[in-house]
Amino acid sequence: MKAQAYSIAIITTVEAAYATRPDVMRVLYNGMYMGNVIELPGLIDPHVHLRDPGQTDKEDFYTGTSAALAGGFTTVIDMPNNLEPITTLARLERKIEEARKKTVSDIGFHFGTLGDNFAEFDAIYDKVKGLKVYLNITTGGFTVDPGKLAAIYEAWQCDKPIMLHAEEDVLSLVFQTIKDQPKTTHVCHVSNQKELEFVIRAKEAGLPVTCGVTPHHLFLTDEDAEKLKGYAYMKPFLKSKADQDFLWGHMEYIDVIESDHAPHTKAEKEANPPLFGVPGLESTLPLMLTAEAEDRVTRKQLIDRLHTNPARLFSIETTADTHIQVDMSEYVIKNEDLLTKCGWSPFAGHRVIGKVKQVTLRGQEVYKDGKVVVPAGSGHVIA
Repeated sequence: MKAQAYSIAIITTVEAAYATRPDVMRVLYNGMYMGNVIELPGLIDPHVHLRDPGQTDKEDFYTGTSAALAGGFTTVIDMPNNLEPITTLARLERKIEEARKKTVSDIGFHFGTLGDNFAEFDAIYDKVKGLKVYLNITTGGFTVDPGKLAAIYEAWQCDKPIMLHAEEDVLSLVFQTIKDQPKTTHVCHVSNQKELEFVIRAKEAGLPVTCGVTPHHLFLTDEDAEKLKGYAYMKPFLKSKADQDFLWGHMEYIDVIESDHAPHTKAEKEANPPLFGVPGLESTLPLMLTAEAEDRVTRKQLIDRLHTNPARLFSIETTADTHIQVDMSEYVIKNEDLLTKCGWSPFAGHRVIGKVKQVTLRGQEVYKDGKVVVPAGSGHVIA
């Protein structure tokens, strides 16, 4: 097959800085894009679990944000289900101080609740990006009694999003709660047709609901779970190919592609039972760029869901001097190349395109050719 070259437009949300670039070319060869570098705005992931403090054998703020830069993410927002859940101002401040010492990307935090810490809310509104509520079992057993959901909505006197782990068994309660108290709500890791249909119904009813979908639910199914065993054990569980096709077929209702980066050690994933969660910061962008090459998603859709929408939904300031350069050559994801401390990926062995070559954060080069080139603590904690 003869290589075919054609121009592309680099479409971004920082329109003053990123305009149509007819000079940038990409080459299609055997269905894959080869040997070109494109520039994208710094990506934003509002849903990561960096395990620090408390479980730094799996990940810590330095290794986790290093993995973020390797994946093109210049900002991440960390979830509160640490070993000691982040449900008080004191715990949040300790976590922030640890991050200040170690982070190499920008980082923000979500607060947590079991419906019993409302007195803490006033003190933390200006320190977090959202409130996370777990209505289904997940890592850490940090699960709220669904009967407390209405009280949580009433107590959260802030326009920052309430983020829900809400699988299909609790969606009727969630819909009624948001209908009664229409507060900004983000449904995390939508994984199947019924969950996305709930989001569609809520949006069409005019409720302030957005949602995120993970790469593992877009690119893996329950058949992969049988092959990968514990390394594909997660919550929500992997679903059928039909559910996956429904997600791809309704991309216009999906606001964010969120990695749900959830590292565990190999020993923990090979245990019986294994722990929930998979790492994803370093595989999200190449998977999505490969999907673009296969005409499953457009460049604008990709940038909207990895940059524009998370910036808007979580009030994250973006600047024109924060951007990434991506080599659009084909390569194979290998565990030994990863910067995440856990050292493995459920996508190891997958052929993808789009390796991050350089990351510039607020005008400073922070990552180049597989290495972080700034010291721990150089990133910013955002509030």
